[in-house]
Amino acid sequence: LSLCNKNFQNMNSKDSSKAKNDLLLDVCLAALHEGQSLKTHYPQYEVQYPSSGSVSTTCTMFARSFADIGDIIRGKDLFIGNNKRDKLEKQLQKYFNKIYEELKNEKTNGEIERRYGSDPYFFKLREDWWTANRATVWKALTCDAPEGASYFHATCDSGDNRGGAQANNQCRCPKTIDGKANDQVPTYFDYVPQFLR
Repeated sequence: LSLCNKNFQNMNSKDSSKAKNDLLLDVCLAALHEGQSLKTHYPQYEVQYPSSGSVSTTCTMFARSFADIGDIIRGKDLFIGNNKRDKLEKQLQKYFNKIYEELKNEKTNGEIERRYGSDPYFFKLREDWWTANRATVWKALTCDAPEGASYFHATCDSGDNRGGAQANNQCRCPKTIDGKANDQVPTYFDYVPQFLR
């Protein structure tokens, strides 16, 4: 993935007071670059595989890259045996250690230690971070998605209690019936094991 060669490799985990925000910024910048790369290479893909020519193919490509980003963040990426991947994993562990230390300092009566303290790789913290930030990462990834790009089926909550709505503009969910922004991510590929995608 090209995202591994962008900002992920340059993360600075030395300043613990900024670890949470810096990680989100770096992940979003990497996602933005990945989205731009997908948009750039999509026409070549369409020439090579002409039968795939639907507007939902674009969103599926974004969803698969989104899932890969989620796997990398959560330490579940199956791409093993590469020095860059090992370096990235060590850097992410440093980041999440800093985030853990920040959280402990917020006087949570031992709750943080009980929840995350027994895991030296911070897998639970990484999972919680991803859950809290996945909508922001999806927005960054789809910034340059085509205007008419839609997801292949209705996965968004329309807010009218009548069923799902289709992500039909830049692979994003439409506003709710009352006009509010719908920050729901229209895919759950990031929760499907990598070998099944």
